[in-house]
Amino acid sequence: MNILILGYGKMGKIISQMAEERGHRIVAKINIENVADLDHLNTDDIDVAIEFSQPSSAVGNITWCMQHNVPVVVGTTGWMEEKEAMTALCTQKNGALFYASNFSIGVNIFFKVNAFLAKLMNEQTAYQADLEEIHHTEKKDAPSGTAITLAEGLINNNNRYSKWKLKEGEEKTEEGVLPITSKRIDPAPGTHIVSYTSDIDDITIKHTAHNRKGFALGAVLVAEWLPGKKGVLSMNDFLDF
Repeated sequence: MNILILGYGKMGKIISQMAEERGHRIVAKINIENVADLDHLNTDDIDVAIEFSQPSSAVGNITWCMQHNVPVVVGTTGWMEEKEAMTALCTQKNGALFYASNFSIGVNIFFKVNAFLAKLMNEQTAYQADLEEIHHTEKKDAPSGTAITLAEGLINNNNRYSKWKLKEGEEKTEEGVLPITSKRIDPAPGTHIVSYTSDIDDITIKHTAHNRKGFALGAVLVAEWLPGKKGVLSMNDFLDF
């Protein structure tokens, strides 16, 4: 399979290596320094694109893929304010846009455990929920896309919370608001902790990534699966949860 890499930072490099190890060909590796090379690519020679760039570049990269009929797997977070517009463009162009805040199989199982626990805790008013995420210092967006997905999963399954808020220092959390604490520490591929705290006890679930390989492999597996599909797709479609 011929793969276009959009974003050639740490994740892009691991994805490229893993894709080549699985027998795929990398057509081009595009980053901010050589983005003009997109204009010279033969799109007939591209089966799928994998987009792991920066929030400021993601929308432009997705738009390019939709306009050139290239299915795209997107792992960049921090551009969700444009998700509706990109969904509309994908529909208009009859394209394929696969977005996930996290491609790790383990994290996506963690999402399901989080949603189930939120349902169980729905009537347990003695407990206050909170969420913490830890990433490396180069990560630009806070909270992380994974943390936002966890927050949305909790809110959608627990009627005691209506929104989330990034916690600043020791500020007190309003009722009905899920606080998210974001920490940036090196080295830290990613840790996410969901806690329910009461005066009597705590209930905590936690996912810790040991390296980026799980994210990269998941992205490549999705890229292998995506060609031929249409619409806006997610890990729920891929894993058939």
